[in-house]
Amino acid sequence: MRILLVEDEMNMVAALTAALSRHDIVVDHARTLEIAQEACRSRVHDAVLLDRKLPDGDGLSLIPLFRREQAGLPIIVLSALGSPDHRVAGLDHGADDYLPKPFSTDELLARLRAVMRRPAQIGESMVKVGQLRFNLTERQAEVADKPLNLTRRELLALEILVRRSGRTVSRTALEEAVYGYDDEIASNSLEAHISRLRRKLDGAGIEIHAIRGLGYLLRATS
Repeated sequence: MRILLVEDEMNMVAALTAALSRHDIVVDHARTLEIAQEACRSRVHDAVLLDRKLPDGDGLSLIPLFRREQAGLPIIVLSALGSPDHRVAGLDHGADDYLPKPFSTDELLARLRAVMRRPAQIGESMVKVGQLRFNLTERQAEVADKPLNLTRRELLALEILVRRSGRTVSRTALEEAVYGYDDEIASNSLEAHISRLRRKLDGAGIEIHAIRGLGYLLRATS
């Protein structure tokens, strides 16, 4: 999962990034409306965590843009403006949830899971390819009812390959799913993750096929 965090308080950014990363979530950070607008147009994020009091305006003004670019994109407002009127304003602007600061990380994660389980997404919560079952909501993978022991980046790579099973996923799309904007990417890092995934998926009835010059394709072998 890849999250866009629109927040200008760097202590909050550091704390949330660390906490979300422990749950296999890649965090991209935008500290202003302008930066967030550019990030929104990339259409690579699964959800948005949105502060209101930004240096160049109210974060709520971004919601119409997010909705135009990705109609079903889950948006949770995180704000020190926590009165009932403020919460109503956020929800009326189109946010899926509104969490006043301060809040616990556990509550944020629970709310994030809740918005990701909206009815539009329930039908796609479980994907099966060969003997691999991938729960997109719980972010868990198993083969023959046995959980796979995957690193965070292996899990992120597998998730996008499973979501697009039977189609070629470009190298760029894979790197965007696995790495944040600020991550340094070694030339062979992605190949190393794919190589380890192949070993861990041995016997699962699927293969990850390299398409020269394009990317990778995950498909069932039988």
